Amino acid sequence: VTVILFYFIACLAIISALFVVLNRNPVYSAVMLVFCFFSLAALYILLEAYFVAVLEVIVYAGAIMVLFLFVIMLINVGKEMEAPLHKQKGKVIPLVLIITFSLNIILLILWRSEGLNQPNTISSVGGIEAIGQSLFTKYLLPFEIASLLLLVALIGTVYIAKRRSS
Repeated sequence: VTVILFYFIACLAIISALFVVLNRNPVYSAVMLVFCFFSLAALYILLEAYFVAVLEVIVYAGAIMVLFLFVIMLINVGKEMEAPLHKQKGKVIPLVLIITFSLNIILLILWRSEGLNQPNTISSVGGIEAIGQSLFTKYLLPFEIASLLLLVALIGTVYIAKRRSS
């Protein structure tokens, strides 16, 4: 049951990602991107990487998509881009469904023939403890460099904002 649910959610993620690319209206594309992020978070939950799933929802589906939607609505791109795509939408949806169905059949055949069965790997890959151990042992220097870059960006933003207001 878990494998079937995994493939179903993966197909939803692929379909929503295709709609992000194929949709001409940027607001609809952004909404489909949010749906894609949530389906990826569901995949992480199925893989028992709960921390990564929460980060996916908070960072990508929350903060970044609010920023995207704010910029899209601020510059009002949606009205300029609507064009004669209404005739092509009827052709795109069946094509996406056929491609997704074909990929599902191929994956099912490979799975039945033991072609996709991987040996069990470490179960704590997406766990908080494994991420913390990696960040503070093997990746300590890149982690600290990233924190310094974020600090410099924050200080630069405050400086530019203060300079413009005075």
